Amino acid sequence: MHLAEVNLPEEAKRLLAEQGYERLYPPQEEALRKGALQGRNLVLASPTASGKTLVAELCALKHVLERGGKVLYLTPLRALAAEKFEDFRKYGRLRKPEGGRVRVAISTGDYDSSDPRLARYDIIIATNEKADSLMRHRAPWLEEVSLLVADEVHLLHTGDRGPTLEVALTRMMQVNPEAQILALSATVENAEEIAEWIGADWVSTEWRPVPLREGVLYRDEIIFRDGSSRKIPVEHRNPSINLSLQTVKSGGQALIFTETRRIALNMALKAAQALSKNLSKSERRTLGEIAEEILNVGERTSLSETLAQAVSGGACAHHAGIHVAHRRIIEENFRKGFIKILAATPTLAAGVNLPARTVIVNSYLRYEPGLGRFEIPILEYKQMAGRAGRPRYDEVGEAVLVAQSRDEQDFLMEYYVCSKPERIWSKLAVERALRSHVLAVVASGFAWSEQGVYEFFSRTFYAHQYGESVVKRPLAKTLSFLAEKGLVAFEGARLKATPFGKRTSELYIDPLTAVTFKEAFHSERGNPSSPVALLHLVASTPDMAPKLYPSRREIPELQNLLEEFRGEFLLNPPEPLESWRSAEEALDYEAFLAELKCVRILHAWINEVREAELLEKYRVEPGDLYRLVERAEWLLYAAGELAKLFRRREFTAPLTELRLRVKHGVRAELLPLASLEGVGRIRARALYAAGFHTLEDLKHAQPSQLVAVPGIGGRLAKRIKEQVGGLVRKGELKEAEKRGTQDSMESYVSEG
Repeated sequence: MHLAEVNLPEEAKRLLAEQGYERLYPPQEEALRKGALQGRNLVLASPTASGKTLVAELCALKHVLERGGKVLYLTPLRALAAEKFEDFRKYGRLRKPEGGRVRVAISTGDYDSSDPRLARYDIIIATNEKADSLMRHRAPWLEEVSLLVADEVHLLHTGDRGPTLEVALTRMMQVNPEAQILALSATVENAEEIAEWIGADWVSTEWRPVPLREGVLYRDEIIFRDGSSRKIPVEHRNPSINLSLQTVKSGGQALIFTETRRIALNMALKAAQALSKNLSKSERRTLGEIAEEILNVGERTSLSETLAQAVSGGACAHHAGIHVAHRRIIEENFRKGFIKILAATPTLAAGVNLPARTVIVNSYLRYEPGLGRFEIPILEYKQMAGRAGRPRYDEVGEAVLVAQSRDEQDFLMEYYVCSKPERIWSKLAVERALRSHVLAVVASGFAWSEQGVYEFFSRTFYAHQYGESVVKRPLAKTLSFLAEKGLVAFEGARLKATPFGKRTSELYIDPLTAVTFKEAFHSERGNPSSPVALLHLVASTPDMAPKLYPSRREIPELQNLLEEFRGEFLLNPPEPLESWRSAEEALDYEAFLAELKCVRILHAWINEVREAELLEKYRVEPGDLYRLVERAEWLLYAAGELAKLFRRREFTAPLTELRLRVKHGVRAELLPLASLEGVGRIRARALYAAGFHTLEDLKHAQPSQLVAVPGIGGRLAKRIKEQVGGLVRKGELKEAEKRGTQDSMESYVSEG
């Protein structure tokens, strides 16, 4: 089917034609035949790069341009949300029939808001968590949503993200039963079961624009699924690198999935060393510029130096511990073809779209703390394999597992290559997930009685798979817990959230986290103004996950920290090592040490210890550090909000100041300076050292004086003066100085 035959406004079809779209792929044609453009619910399960996003775009245009509707597009990750936002931004050129252009927005943060600005937009890209939060706040514009797109719907089977997506879909079906639902995934074995749940038709196909060959490599030979084989030239001791080099020499790129971050970095360095001999002068020059960009973004660490070293040779690593700015540079230059070989951990398989001619699964085993080594699911392998083959560049894609023996080669062929992925099963009954979502259903008015709670959850995928009666027991247990802890209350047959429960749900924290805060506020022990005590309070909650477990050499320092601040802790710390009486107590103590490690890192961060030192001393990589900081900042904010609710004024000011210190990574005296846009912790300290201690000082400074400060260039000096000048005009300088918050700065920037 030609795009010109699709029933869409001509202006939209012209725009798509300009983007290179001419004919629809078979899965896209099938989706349209199944009524996607007529508003019918649909599950579309087709491989990576087979055009699922375009189907969503066509449906979105139909709703916005012809029906005056609103589109909500859900993704599991912020990086994926940003990618989809870029996909949809081009439609801002189109005009709606009633006037005005199509407006596209992205929303991925601030869970304590109904985000009323989004009411003005036609297409909204959001993470599952943000959408769930908006539903908890009963954002009025949600009732206007006429198309809900759920991307990566196979993640229903994961314990961390699946329940949120499942409840968001269930709520939307309740709030707006007339809205069309389009569920997308590359790999869903039981697509028809998900379709039955949402009242949809389904398209499930293995068609790909670039054919995929799957095989297993042992030593220097790949055996493919069809029985054919190919020899690989041996240039290196590592088979994955040999295959990567052959791919690059034939004009392709290789993506190597490794077991751990450390292996990914080592693989990248070895691949770069082997590849560098084959690079042209122009390639070396371009790669050198990319390496310099990595070194010049953010604080310099041994990790950024390692990445730059690898990039100089044409390879690099990609994992969650790498600074987000560095990951963007790596992703962009892999897409452009400058980086030839990318060694990544499996997190990339569920993230941004980075196809390569050859995908190599270096190991089918994974290691996780507390779980040890285990075989990856077939579904995970298929997600990785789906990355093979770059549309418009490759005639065929290859996905290859690496075996260590002939026997293992046979096993990998049978178990992974020739097998179907596992069925998707709901994980909603996980205790932690139910705590949060049952409270949210009550607090946001989706259920007004115990029976109403049962009825809501009877519409979930969990109940669809296991039966309505099975869900009642865990729900009853969860309601009992919430009532016992004062989060919900029964008034005869009526069930309602208490003010404590409602605020907990709005703050988007685990009810157990809220209970921990409440108990600490009323314990009458410890020091409410101690940064260490408050950091431990948030680190002890289930929302501070995953924990950062210490190495043996770190334990003595953490024990010293415990003894130094034992009297200040708001929660009772465990007894010393020698008083253990059981294995369970030993595990509790190990978990406590992990909490203390988070405290130690955050305490160093707010005392302006450099990222390089944190990496070397505590082995906390920049990506992990920023996730820890972001999570701690939100939990400190939530704790402050609950302290206000319980009128514990002795906690509110210390929590507010500590939250800002964690956000900016500075001592208290730097808060006004660090809150300025573009300044940051390093430049704020440089300004302070140069004698600019307050915003008032900056108001009176000459631009030439600011430029003389290390790290403050002419452009930033101008921005600083504009921001401070804006506050002077608004009469907010003293207030901003007093609070040291970014609120005034953000309002000035947005209005300016």
